[in-house]
Amino acid sequence: MDYNIILAQAQQYVLNFFDSHVDERIVYHDRIHTEQVVEAARMIGQHYQLSERDFFIVNVAAWFHDTGYFKGGAPGHEERGAEMAVAFLTGTGVDAGAMQSVRGCILATQIPQKPTNLLEDIVCDADLFHLGTDRFAERNKLMRKEMEAFKGKKISKDEWRRSTIRLLEVHKYNTDYCRLLLNEQKQENLDKLREKEGVPASTNAITALLRQHVEGGEDEQEGLKPEKKKGKKDPGRGIDTVFRITSNNNQRLSSQADSKAHIMIQVNSIIISVLLSLLLRKIEDHTNLAIPATILLTVNLVTIIFSILATRPHIPPGTFSKQDLDEKKVNLLFFGNFYKMSLQEYAGGMLQMMDDRDFLYGSLIRDVYFQGIALGNKYRWLRLSYNVFMYGLIISVLAFMIAALAYPSK
Repeated sequence: MDYNIILAQAQQYVLNFFDSHVDERIVYHDRIHTEQVVEAARMIGQHYQLSERDFFIVNVAAWFHDTGYFKGGAPGHEERGAEMAVAFLTGTGVDAGAMQSVRGCILATQIPQKPTNLLEDIVCDADLFHLGTDRFAERNKLMRKEMEAFKGKKISKDEWRRSTIRLLEVHKYNTDYCRLLLNEQKQENLDKLREKEGVPASTNAITALLRQHVEGGEDEQEGLKPEKKKGKKDPGRGIDTVFRITSNNNQRLSSQADSKAHIMIQVNSIIISVLLSLLLRKIEDHTNLAIPATILLTVNLVTIIFSILATRPHIPPGTFSKQDLDEKKVNLLFFGNFYKMSLQEYAGGMLQMMDDRDFLYGSLIRDVYFQGIALGNKYRWLRLSYNVFMYGLIISVLAFMIAALAYPSK
């Protein structure tokens, strides 16, 4: 089944639906919002490397999730949108399980959101993606305008601000990706609303100290200030987010490489076991298959060796010296550099690193770099393993066919 074709049809169907169903009251849950949700769902789905089927489910749910607004307003719009999605998918060849998953993703967006699996997590986070972006204020104004239009009365700024603060306080992103990417901006959006209400952005001393430590610079000298200096943007949070996402991606790719290597080891081990137990016992009766069997065994063995090399860990000495600390050469974020050191020595090194902004970010850069080096070596061995298995299997099958046809056993 070509999910891309059906997804394109779903997109065109929803866009035509928006063009033919115009409601001047709906200024937030409109085509623009839907397209933004689809864009966010695609980005999150690509991060988690969803299968073609799951990616299709998430995107169809994103397209249909608010169509129910144009058939009865806000109450029960999730159920109506889910019914429209299922009605569209019926007869397209999409299996019932996928249709129920689309339905579940749309229903999960109902506030308060209660997703039960990764696909529902992704659609829910995409639906409220704007809470953690710089377009939050603009979208929030449109939401207020829409609510006023449906209620037929004005909502005061103070009342709307308080309800928005409650939403931001209770809302939590469901995926690790969105938490890393959006939580800091969402907190900034919440702090701005709280300040307008007269509530300090930092409600306790611990939060203030942590923020002061991260922001550094002149604020460390003058104390944390509730407002940033005009004309200047603190890049610290964005930098921290980049490091976290990059490190998370590297770890995920490393886990995937290990999983693929284990699969290759298992598959080739099974083939070797079958060859040794069945064919080689009776090789004297089938001497024409001796060479093909030897080729296949060699291919399996080399594949296993390369797969093991891809997963074999490399452990550094596990110690660092005072000179390494002073020269900022050691990466204390990697266990291989300190696992033989005492807690006191390690804690002293960490405190020294955290007090030196250049040392701290240098360690993060070094950590990400060597993660990339390790990943490169791992995938290089893994690619060799797959190449040997693929081409070796082809050669082995051809050798068996030639041996069986040209030199039949007697």
